[in-house]
Amino acid sequence: MIDFMTQIDVELTDAGELVYQQGLVDPSQAQTITAAGEQPVASSGPVASLSDSLAGFWIVDVASEARAIQFAWKITSMTEAPAEVRQCAEGATRALNTRRPLAGPSS
Repeated sequence: MIDFMTQIDVELTDAGELVYQQGLVDPSQAQTITAAGEQPVASSGPVASLSDSLAGFWIVDVASEARAIQFAWKITSMTEAPAEVRQCAEGATRALNTRRPLAGPSS
């Protein structure tokens, strides 16, 4: 699987379409945070069931929705799991490209 993901990264990089990608640790290592009063409450485990958890993601800059769907299809063909395609919110890729936080308190 790692070889396949590396191949996807190389293909997207060579095409100039890769903005950012990241694999995530196993969902069993996740913490779910909820708001309870004035303090955060952390519990072990992911929000979604283990079978529905996100394993990683790519942010791509492609010419069309059709290209994004084609890319997602390639991944689902290998992983046999569904993939979600969404546009980034306006300004999100600019923040990624400059390595600035998207939101939050100023330091």
